[in-house]
Amino acid sequence: MSGESVRERGLSVWRRVLGLSWPVMIQHVFRTLMRTTDVVVTGLFSPAAVAAVGLADLYARFPLRIGLGLGSGAIALSSQDTGGSAVENRDQAVTQALLLGLLSGIPFVAFGFLFGRQAIALLGAPANVAEMGGTYLAIVFASAPARHVALVAARSLQGTGDTRTPMYVDVTSSILNIAGSLVLGLGLFGAPRLAIVGVGIATALGNTATAGALTLAIWSSRTEASFTRPRDLVIARQLLAVSAPRIGEGLVRTLAEFPFNALLLTFGTDVNAAYQIGRRMYQQVTSPLGRAYHTAASVVVGQSLGDGDVAQARFQGWATTALAVLTMGAIGVVLFAGADWFVGFFTSDPSTTGYAVGFARAYAVAAPAIGAYLALSGSLQGGSDTKTPFVAQVSGLFGFLLGFSYLTSVVLGWGVPGIYIAVALQQFWALAVVAWGFARGDWASKAAAMMDARGSVDVDVDGGGGDGGDEEAPSGPTD
Repeated sequence: MSGESVRERGLSVWRRVLGLSWPVMIQHVFRTLMRTTDVVVTGLFSPAAVAAVGLADLYARFPLRIGLGLGSGAIALSSQDTGGSAVENRDQAVTQALLLGLLSGIPFVAFGFLFGRQAIALLGAPANVAEMGGTYLAIVFASAPARHVALVAARSLQGTGDTRTPMYVDVTSSILNIAGSLVLGLGLFGAPRLAIVGVGIATALGNTATAGALTLAIWSSRTEASFTRPRDLVIARQLLAVSAPRIGEGLVRTLAEFPFNALLLTFGTDVNAAYQIGRRMYQQVTSPLGRAYHTAASVVVGQSLGDGDVAQARFQGWATTALAVLTMGAIGVVLFAGADWFVGFFTSDPSTTGYAVGFARAYAVAAPAIGAYLALSGSLQGGSDTKTPFVAQVSGLFGFLLGFSYLTSVVLGWGVPGIYIAVALQQFWALAVVAWGFARGDWASKAAAMMDARGSVDVDVDGGGGDGGDEEAPSGPTD
């Protein structure tokens, strides 16, 4: 195969990935803007209100992680069965994933109403903060089933190649959420000034509206996916098998934030604040792009596997990774060079600024590795392998973000620079693990076995099938 043909195939993959990615980018930008608005509005009430929402959000990440995890199973099966034209199986997967999401959100409703205040107090919050935070948590947790349904429905549709419908719904919902936080929180246009309660109500209503709109979209003839009577337990087991590692990864990541923040606080509150600023800069600028590549890689790899073309799936995974490295690497260069300027938007305190620049540059150095990791983990997800990313994240968290940070900053006495190094090394380690898994792992065989078990198309794991079955991937050996 000529080098020109590889280039043409690579550019074709890039065009498709970008076509799938841009709606996800816009969707995430508006979702981030919604959360930023909530923080700004809450800050107008009192520092106690800010603390209450911040502590409640620690707990609110748990249903988020579960919803994202179930969404991983939904997008994997949906993309594979779409590629293989196994319409009945795909609709079974979509329906069962939504039901699992709905049911798994119910315990959070009960927890919020029964133990919301106690949960905030357990973190050491004063009585007034615990009271406000508990009320906010109860309101937000009341919409946990809807939040799960929204996350799963969006990824189910994305698996079919439809990334625009979730964007339209989520952007509209985010705008309404922002308006609701302003109107109900601040009491604008004659509405009662409900303060933190109003912000919580706006979030709950936004989650419910998103879930309802996406459910209606699937039920209608507008989208390729549809509902059907759930009756295949094999599909339910596969959804849980793919989702469980992703859920575990998210929960472990959330739990690891507690000891890591405690380590930062040993060096002062300015260091902790600097880390939050540096990470927020990275998330605001590059996170929408990285998440979009993760989603697009899952879709193209999963659909190629469903079509019986493993060689093309491999090619698409590596090509998406190359695109992620180039684009996020370029953004990383800009963030590194302009770190002082970016940090100036968040703080003017000299001590905090210095540390924040260090954290921002650590994330900038790691940006291409983060982009490659997200593309490859998305590719593995499209092949039903969520265990390898789980191993990559958990080993990186405990080996580098926690272990290496403590060793260098405290034991060896390097101080905060040791934490900078750990932040970057964690990302490169995670990339190394998923790159090995994508190049050497048996994800293609696993996807084939799962599709065969649920009655979808058979896949030749040696690379046959499809129009590209005789061609080679740009890098990485075949099984």
